[in-house]
Amino acid sequence: QVQLVESGGGSVQAGGSLRLSCAASGLTSSNLRMAWFRQAPGKEREGVAGISTCGGTTGYAGSVRGRFTISQDNAKSTVYLQMNNLRPEDTAMYYCATSPGCGQVRLLSLEYTNWGQGTQVTVSS
Repeated sequence: QVQLVESGGGSVQAGGSLRLSCAASGLTSSNLRMAWFRQAPGKEREGVAGISTCGGTTGYAGSVRGRFTISQDNAKSTVYLQMNNLRPEDTAMYYCATSPGCGQVRLLSLEYTNWGQGTQVTVSS
């Protein structure tokens, strides 16, 4: 059974940085896409960034491109999300998710089959 455990969330002021981690266990294949999604109260879940473990291809939402960086450590089955220049609108619960296979990195939640419990990120102005 795949388990995803997120960590690294917290409260920061606007302009600050946080680094989220997602540790995966129980994976049956090393070929997959891993992504970060977020959901703010009263809003729909949205994709933030994703990465393919096959070739390292990445994808970002326009709202975070240039501020957030997704990376992976295959040896540790861990994916990171470095978030810089945080804004109050980045406040949300952040979730890690996996999608099987080496296809195109797309931030569509329906394509992701395993989800973590989330870690809260709060950015104050």
